[in-house]
Amino acid sequence: MPYARTISALIAIGIAVGITVLGGLYFTIFFGIIVFLAQLEYFRLVKAKGIEPAGKTTIVVSQLLLLTATYYPNLTDATFALAGALICFYLLFQPKLATIADISTSILGLFYVGYLPSYWIRLRVSLDQNGTYAQVVANQSNLPLGGYFPENFWDFNSFPDALKITLVAMACIWAADIGAYLVGKNFGKTKLSQISPKKTVEGSIFGIIASIVLGIIGAWFLKWHAWVLTGFCLGLLIGVVSLLGDLTESLMKRDAGVKDSGQLIPGHGGILDRTDSYVFTAPLVYYFVTLFLPLFS
Repeated sequence: MPYARTISALIAIGIAVGITVLGGLYFTIFFGIIVFLAQLEYFRLVKAKGIEPAGKTTIVVSQLLLLTATYYPNLTDATFALAGALICFYLLFQPKLATIADISTSILGLFYVGYLPSYWIRLRVSLDQNGTYAQVVANQSNLPLGGYFPENFWDFNSFPDALKITLVAMACIWAADIGAYLVGKNFGKTKLSQISPKKTVEGSIFGIIASIVLGIIGAWFLKWHAWVLTGFCLGLLIGVVSLLGDLTESLMKRDAGVKDSGQLIPGHGGILDRTDSYVFTAPLVYYFVTLFLPLFS
């Protein structure tokens, strides 16, 4: 891998792991910054198509959505609906007559870069507050603002379950991304899709397999019932969905006529380029843990 890409990836993973371990409001603030930068890139892509979305309004209500996911997770879905209504009201009463494209891209910006990422907060910060998984998740905050600092970084079993689940989910995404990149670059022959010409079938399959392996290992560490089956399902789910998230962002870039969503991260492009695999993953992992996993208890 090119040095710039490798170093950027290692730094990004290090920061992500550190903030994820801290959890609490620290995690929310970090995600708030990521969402803010990602939405700036998203609306830049939209405006390249000559569309005028409610960018500032969407960014503000998205931050309120993240705070709701932190402190009142049961109200997050209601907040999403209200935020969408506020965006429409803003577009209705601005001097320039809004178009269907203005409205739809604004709502997509709220959903794709605001609502879906809020599930990472629900997974890491609020999973033990909404009652759906309270039997097995213990709130072990030992820092101000709901933060957590492990007494022993090498004792994975001592971590709160919400933290362990989040780290396993992220590890599956990293395994899928790195595996697909390495195999696709060195051994890939069959193009996967016209949406992203560099992606290959061989790389994608290996990425999914790598995610499955990490999922099974994670399920064993988490001591899940039927850990081989549940870990396989989790890894398969993350491997496939992270690939779809990558392709979705590639489709938007292709339509906007740009190579990268930005140039913030050397070797990777913009925030959206680096986080596209995470967007659809968090909701599915959250519901996998809260709805599917209890069936095996």
